Amino acid sequence: MAKLLLADDDPELVRGLSRYLNCQGYVVETAQTGGDALQMLDGFSFEIVILDWHLGDMTGVEVLRHYRSRGGKAPVLMLTGLSDLDSKEAGLDAGADDYLTKPFEVRELSARLRSLLRRPAHLISTGMEADGVSLEIETRTVSNGSRSVRLSQREAALLEFLLRHKSRHFSSAQIRDSVWPLDSEGSDDTVRTCMRTLRQKLARIGRADLIRTDLKCGYIIDA
Repeated sequence: MAKLLLADDDPELVRGLSRYLNCQGYVVETAQTGGDALQMLDGFSFEIVILDWHLGDMTGVEVLRHYRSRGGKAPVLMLTGLSDLDSKEAGLDAGADDYLTKPFEVRELSARLRSLLRRPAHLISTGMEADGVSLEIETRTVSNGSRSVRLSQREAALLEFLLRHKSRHFSSAQIRDSVWPLDSEGSDDTVRTCMRTLRQKLARIGRADLIRTDLKCGYIIDA
């Protein structure tokens, strides 16, 4: 079950393609602007990225260049209505692994994703760890020794975010803005509820203390 970022400024395409990819077994996060895509790519790990050429506030090529410059290694499939050779060359030179022209058949998209995912797995980070607790991103499983528990998609995203930024405090509002899509109905109460259920699951593996709360500064995982 690969974790995938779908970045496209067409809400109807995002909704339809997200449903299709979910049915194909992917864990899908979405972004509809270049800023949202950069936030997701900077904060989380993905096995594969679908990136539209036009994202409103910036181009997909700009997002891709930033991602590659920060060491991002996940394969990237670019979507665009542009079919000229210069555009394809620009996308590939920026670090795209494949290129699909709109309109397209979803079966072809699915086949291209499967092909890209056959690249060597060691190039993609799939796990994170802190103080003996490990998170397997692809399966959303958190473990402590021989004990493990599976997290919901949002619980896993919350834990992954804090693990990627160990030793830093984050308020509920900061977590909401970083972990919940901007077009969602996430609120500070939503973050607190998710944090509570995450801690309950961490308690089942004996590590309810992994995420510490500082009443003045927010939530933190100590390095």
